[in-house]
This record gives sequence, structure tokens and C-alpha cells, in this order.
Amino acid sequence: MRVPWLFKLFSLLVVLSVVLVACAPAAPAPAEEGAAPAAEEAAPPAEEGPKRGGTITFALYQEPEILNPHICTQTACDEVNEFILEAPLGVDPDGNFFPILAKEVPTRENGGVSEDGLTITVRFKEGIKWSDGEPFTADDFKFTWEAIMHPESGAVSTTGWRDIESIETPDDYTAVIKFKQFYAPYLALLTAEILPRHATGDPANMPKWDFNWHPIGTGPFMMTEWVSGDHITLVRNPNYREAPEKPYLDGINIIITPSREVGKAMIKTGDIDILWDLVEADIPEFENMEGVVLSAPPDTGTERLLLNLADPTIDATDDPLNNPHWALGDLRVRQAIQYGIDKAKINDELLYGKATLGTSELNLGWAKCDIPVSEYNPEKARQLLEEAGWIDQDGDGIRECHGCPYAEEGRPLRLKIQTTSGNKLREQVEQLLVEMMRDIGIDLYIENVPSSVLFGSWASGAFRKHGHFDILMYTTSYGIDPQAHMEGYFASWNMPTEANGGRGFNYSRWVDEEADAAIKEAGTSPDLEVRKAAYQRLCERIAAGLPHIYLYDRLELNAYRTRLHGWIDNNWMDIGWNAEDWWVSE
Repeated sequence: MRVPWLFKLFSLLVVLSVVLVACAPAAPAPAEEGAAPAAEEAAPPAEEGPKRGGTITFALYQEPEILNPHICTQTACDEVNEFILEAPLGVDPDGNFFPILAKEVPTRENGGVSEDGLTITVRFKEGIKWSDGEPFTADDFKFTWEAIMHPESGAVSTTGWRDIESIETPDDYTAVIKFKQFYAPYLALLTAEILPRHATGDPANMPKWDFNWHPIGTGPFMMTEWVSGDHITLVRNPNYREAPEKPYLDGINIIITPSREVGKAMIKTGDIDILWDLVEADIPEFENMEGVVLSAPPDTGTERLLLNLADPTIDATDDPLNNPHWALGDLRVRQAIQYGIDKAKINDELLYGKATLGTSELNLGWAKCDIPVSEYNPEKARQLLEEAGWIDQDGDGIRECHGCPYAEEGRPLRLKIQTTSGNKLREQVEQLLVEMMRDIGIDLYIENVPSSVLFGSWASGAFRKHGHFDILMYTTSYGIDPQAHMEGYFASWNMPTEANGGRGFNYSRWVDEEADAAIKEAGTSPDLEVRKAAYQRLCERIAAGLPHIYLYDRLELNAYRTRLHGWIDNNWMDIGWNAEDWWVSE
């Protein structure tokens, strides 16, 4: 078991305390909003070709709860899985689909797409094996669909998959997908990781599969050890389709650090090679750091507040309109919260002005929405709260219910905000939000939890899934086609409930008929302009209904040591998307 890094933790924490004081960056000169150095400019050119051998250390400050990609909802889960599991297709840095397990991207020209768009034929590469040596076949793809669609599997999303009528496998290397109706982002379905039928189990028991903690994949690396709270060890997959030439690395050690700050200290001292998920406030410190490259491509992620519109005392209600949240169920309260947030202050004071102020779910790509930045107007916020029956009669600065529609008379307007623990920036943002809310008479209090708790599965009883919260704060992002993401988070039929086995991401439990109609149109039209217009209407409905309040758009910020070569920025996939090409120079 590899644990030496733990013995360095105490000394690193000491170093960190000095670094934070002595090396805190001065405010940078004014720069274009969101600007950051490109990785290609910062990285020194390699003087020699790829070398085989060596290991690297990758630091995550969040530990995955589970590694089944169709149950987990954590980004940390995706980052680990990228090294192990694969999909038929991937998306390159320019936004183009490319084949991974498939021989080619299905098109009409190559016979992969029927004239009516209802039949998709996927031809898989031959000779591929799972890491345990068993052959990969088209039946594994069919099984993945069966597992996702099983009503008791706990799969977090069935978007697109439920539109499939059947999958036929005429031979081991061909899957014929027949859709009930045209599904516009059909290629996006083929970017989902495939599950091995032989190494999993009954889909009805998917939340309990051993595979969830010991995944078998076709990727360049395989997992040999997972010590919870400490590390995950990956080694070269001897059955990888490009073996023995690739991957170049012998292995990847993924360590779980208690915070991002600890990881920052470790990459400075060379104890780790990759540091995941920096924030815009780190740019001045890292952009010229010796021996370290800052990777900073634009990202689709937006940090937001996710508001619960349903009664948090009811477990996973499917009727939020008749069981509203005692405060947030009133649109005027949600509007007041947004008017009371000074987004520019958050950006200027905590992010060095490097972020772009958040406006909508779709902030990048062909479907980008045009929504203006919300107005900061605390006086208007106070007026809305007064109109909603929230009045401070006892003079303590916090409003109480006096004629409000859903709470009992005299109840103070006290709301809980939660995010991932160990994230210094989020904790600082929360402190500013507490001050801003108090200024308009709302008592906002903080109760943060580990990532694995906040982003836990339905089966684990996670409070986000079951609706037991007031306000959450985190970042989520979408892929090259946003349909599954938008339907998952905002369609009324995607509220996690007992009846649907906890599927979907509509944790706000937002119901809006116009939004539902826009989602359906965006998912079924073959016309890209029609789809874009539908997403614009959807973003406008979100801006009006405020299930989410967008704070700032994120860059995809990671750092790596210059001894690591082969890194290519790709904001459409996870860090390890091309890990088979990584190598180290020492």
C-alpha cells in the first residue's frame, strides 16, 4: 500500500501556512475579463520523444463516493473513470466527435445513420479486451442500455436512452440502435462509458455492484487499490488495445488531499504532478510558477446557487407546486435573493476580476444563450420581501413571516447554504453571501459537507437527491451537446423521486410548462437553429423562474509539473482524455 505522502502532510501544512502569508499575490493589472494564459504558451517544448515508464501523482481534494459512471454525480468520479472506462466516441478539443471503441463516427455517408435518423449502426473495433482479459463485444453496449433503463438500477439519467426502442447485435462488433422517435443529440449518447456485462451483475442491483468500487474497463489504466480517504492506485492495463506501446506511463497514483490548499503546496514542492480544479483567484500565483504549467481553457461550468422550491421536510416530493418550500417556493423571495447578490464584488474581491459574471446555464458553444447579467439592487430586494410578507417587526435585522404565503406566522427568514467542504474559495463566497443576505434581512447560515455527501447517490440517501436542503452552491457543466444536461436539470419529469428510482438532476424540483416544451423541441428537432432558439427560450424561463442563480462562469483550471508531457487541453472531456500519450522526462 502506497502511503508515504501522508508522512509529508504535516510539514506541508506548515509550509502552506507560510506560503499563504508570504506569497499571497498582489492584485494584478486590469486584464480582459476571463483572460488566462494558454497551456501551450507556458509549457517548454519537449527536447526528446516519448519515453516508456515512470509514474505520476494526481491530487484530488474530493474523493469519489462510487466509480460507476451511470450512478455517480461527482466530477471527481469522472476524472478517475477517464483513465479506466471508455465510450464508443470521444470529443476532441475542437468539438469534433472521434472514435474510441467504435471504428468510426456513424454518419449517413458511411451507412451508420438511416435516412430518417431513427436507426444508428455502431461498428466496434475488433480484438478489444477488458482489463481482466475478457473480450469486449457489442453486447456490452446493449447491456449498458439495459442497465441504465432498468427501473431499479439507480441510473441518474435516462435522457436519450429511453427514446431507444431496441438495440440489436447481429454480430460481436455491431450494434444497431432503433429509436422510437428522432433524438437530435444521438451522437452524444455514444460518449457514455460502456459497462462490462460479465463483470457487473443484475441491473436491479446496480447500486450494490462490486464493480462500483472495483471497475473493469478497456482504458489505458486499471485500478489495483483504493484506500478510502488516502489514495487510488492505477497501473498500466496490459490488455489495452495499443499495448505494449501505450500507455507510456507505468501508472498514476491518485491521492486524496484534505483541501485544494494542501494540493497547492504539494505541487510547488514537486510532491505531485497534477493538481485538479484550481480557481480564478489562483491564476496570479500559478501563471509564472517555476516548473509548473497552468492549464486554463474556457469551460462550460458555472458556479451557481441551486434553490430548493419544494418542502424540504418531505422526502423527494413529486408535487412541489402543492408542497412548496416555506420561503423559496415564493418567486418573490428567489428574486430578492438574486437582487441582493453583488456578483461583481465576488469577482473583484475573490477572483481578481478574472471570472465572467454568470448569467445562464449555457455560456459556451453553439447553444450559448443571450441573458443579461442580473441587477444588484438591495433596495428592490427589500421591497420584494416586504411584498411577500417577510417583515422585520422585532427589529433584530432578520425578517419574520407576517402574512407570507407558506410559512407559519412569526417564522424567521433563516436559510441554510451548503457546499463542498475543503474548498476555500467557496467558503469565502459563502461569507460574502451571508453578509449580502443579512443586508436585506435574510439570515443565511453555512453547513458544508464532504463532496461524497453532497453529491451522493439516491441509494445512499443523499440529501440533494432527496430534497432535504434550502440552498446548494457548486459548479456543473455540460458537454458538446447540452440536451442531456438541460433535460436532466430542468425538465419537470426529471425530479428524483421514489417512483423513478432517484433519476434526474432537477434537484430544485422546478416545474415550468414552457420550459418543458422548449426541452422537448430542442431534443427532437434536426434543425440546429431551431434547437438553439429552443435553448434560448429555456434559458429565459430559467432566468424568470430562478431555480438556479448563476454567480460566475468558470475556466477549467488545472496545473501540472513540466516533467509531464503529452498534456492537451480539452474542455469537452476530462483531464485524462489522452492519458495513453502522457510520459515523463525524468
